[in-house]
Amino acid sequence: MQVLQDMIEKETGYKIESTSKIYFGGYHKWLKTWAIVFIVLLVAILFLQWTQNIRATGTVTTLYQDQRPQQLNAIIPGKIVKWFVKEGDYVKKGDTLIMLADVKDDYLDPNLVARTQEQLDAKKQKINYYADKVQASNGQMTALEATRDLKIRSLRNKIEQLKRKVVSDSVEWRAAIIDKNIASQQYERAKSMHNDGIISLVDFERRTASYQKSLAAETEKLNKYQNTLQDLTIAQIEINSVQQETTEKVLKTRGEQAAAQSEMAGTAAEVAKLENQVANYRIRGSQRWLLAPQDGQVVNAVKAGINEIVKEGDMIVQVVPTSIRYAVEIFVKPNDLVLVDTGQKVRFIFDGFPAVVFSGWPKASYGTFSGKVIAVERYRNDNGLFRLLVVEDKNDRPWPNDLKLGTGAVGFALLKDVPVWYELWRQINGFPADYYKTNQKQLANKK
Repeated sequence: MQVLQDMIEKETGYKIESTSKIYFGGYHKWLKTWAIVFIVLLVAILFLQWTQNIRATGTVTTLYQDQRPQQLNAIIPGKIVKWFVKEGDYVKKGDTLIMLADVKDDYLDPNLVARTQEQLDAKKQKINYYADKVQASNGQMTALEATRDLKIRSLRNKIEQLKRKVVSDSVEWRAAIIDKNIASQQYERAKSMHNDGIISLVDFERRTASYQKSLAAETEKLNKYQNTLQDLTIAQIEINSVQQETTEKVLKTRGEQAAAQSEMAGTAAEVAKLENQVANYRIRGSQRWLLAPQDGQVVNAVKAGINEIVKEGDMIVQVVPTSIRYAVEIFVKPNDLVLVDTGQKVRFIFDGFPAVVFSGWPKASYGTFSGKVIAVERYRNDNGLFRLLVVEDKNDRPWPNDLKLGTGAVGFALLKDVPVWYELWRQINGFPADYYKTNQKQLANKK
């Protein structure tokens, strides 16, 4: 202004005194007023409440494993014969996606299940044969035991008869001994009388014949008695022989029965193995068709075309479920881990959704969404950070329906309310946020 005034005075030759009043009139007054207003506003702002927060980045995910992208892996090795879908198609649970064909020699026979079933039926019939043999062995042992009992009863009856005959023969033998003794005495008297001439030679010879006859009768009765005793002993021995013979036959039959049972058990094991094979073959046949595990969209087809060989366990395609309950995983620094806990409020900005954010004044922000921490992992991830899982806050604005798995998110974990001047002082000095634990009453007040 002074330069302009000097130029005017030089051109006109007159000194202008009102210029200062034109350009500087009331200027200092308004400057002072605005300065005071600015200072007052600044002081007021410094005493406003500021919500401390922890800023962290993450992605949209889900808490439920069955709602995450599902890989369809080849359960059996084979080659791709036909595709029934293409990438981007929406499928229902149970829809056929891919058809495979076996490449192993063991499974190329189209009648593999039927032939294995025939082997299984033959083995089952063999078990029936062994079961009949075991049953026949039981009948044979019963018959042997019955025959043994019958023979033993017959022999015991014979023994009783022989015992009675022994008694009878013993009596006859003793009677023969008495007759022999009498005949011997008569013979001695007759001999004495014959020597004395009292009786004739004929009478003596008659007495001698009678004596010889009694000796023969006594010998006969003795032999008969001894033979009966021998028959009794033989009958008793025969009982033992019958028992031993029957026992040997029963043991032999039991051995044959045990062998049949062993064969039956071995055949039963083979039957179980064949049944397992038949079931495996049938299930393997059904595994040649890959089915959609749930409703979703087909994405990320790793294998392309047909006749491509896939190994067991190879991923072929992915299906992203259509019904998802979203959550957000965010990662915080180890220094901030102590400041967060389950139930804590978190504000989010999702990629692709416009928002105006004032991190310290969450209520003044626009386009943010509310969440609640439900899990804090206690193990550090490979990125050196700790993971938090956050779900939608049902008492606040619902999350967008157009969210997709993997969408980026920026979260602000809301902490303690402090004055702005305190937060500036903390930030300038590099101090961490105030440590505190949110109790249930504070959570209720925030809701």
